[in-house]
Amino acid sequence: MRLLFSIGAVLLAGMLAGGDVAGIAAPSPKLEPPKFEPPNQQRQAAELDAQSVDIELILAVDVSYSMDMDELAVQREGYAQAIQSKEFLQALKAGPTGRIAVTYFEWAASSDQKIIIPWRLIDGPESADAVAGEILKTPIRRASRTSISGAIGFAMPLFDEDPYHGLRRVIDISGDGPNNSGGPVTVARDLAIEKGIIINGLPIMVKEPSYSTMDIDNLDYYYEDCVIGGPGSFVIPIKDREKFKEAIRTKLLMEVAGRMPERPVMRVADKEPRVSCLIGEKIWSDRSGR
Repeated sequence: MRLLFSIGAVLLAGMLAGGDVAGIAAPSPKLEPPKFEPPNQQRQAAELDAQSVDIELILAVDVSYSMDMDELAVQREGYAQAIQSKEFLQALKAGPTGRIAVTYFEWAASSDQKIIIPWRLIDGPESADAVAGEILKTPIRRASRTSISGAIGFAMPLFDEDPYHGLRRVIDISGDGPNNSGGPVTVARDLAIEKGIIINGLPIMVKEPSYSTMDIDNLDYYYEDCVIGGPGSFVIPIKDREKFKEAIRTKLLMEVAGRMPERPVMRVADKEPRVSCLIGEKIWSDRSGR
């Protein structure tokens, strides 16, 4: 501002004196034009564009004891194969930036979460193969209790650690039972929604409900009414073990492509839940006598 003001003052003084000020305003022909670096805002915009992705996707995978070893293995293989699939790579390239950021962690009790894949960029077959390989090579583990609220609470701050910036932020929860550890799942869900985060669900319903494993009827209703939320959120239940991998692939394709569910899913605040959102806590309390 000071430079512009001083030039203006000189020009004004020359005009008042009736003199020729053209020589003052024009640069010397012997001098080369100055080379300016891009403004900070332009550099920041360029850096932001280089870090932009279509979606920041957190895959939160249940490894509680109610999941048998075969289910855990198929689950791992399902995610790895889905990420490598032709359909997934086609959906990836069709997005605005043609790339996504993904992290994968396993969860059980409210204090038991383990990151298997830190934030990774997937922008084509090579990076997809690398992420799939990391998923498959990690030893399978099992742990006690089921805390969906703990998984959501663990996932939310991971977005702040992501070096990439997505058009959408999604937490993808897969599990085979209701919340029975930690705070109420609806509280965690609503907090995530307030932050603009979308939660999708993959309820696993391949076994007959059993009191001993704390399974419940209509786990898909529980996920719809108590777990998921945000614009376009959806549930894809797995009711057939043979369709486990197909369901995982379908879910990832919908998330990457930003597709809306075939029917709208209403939040629990807008209607009475068909399954109590505290059913898991009640079953645990009845069994433990607390």
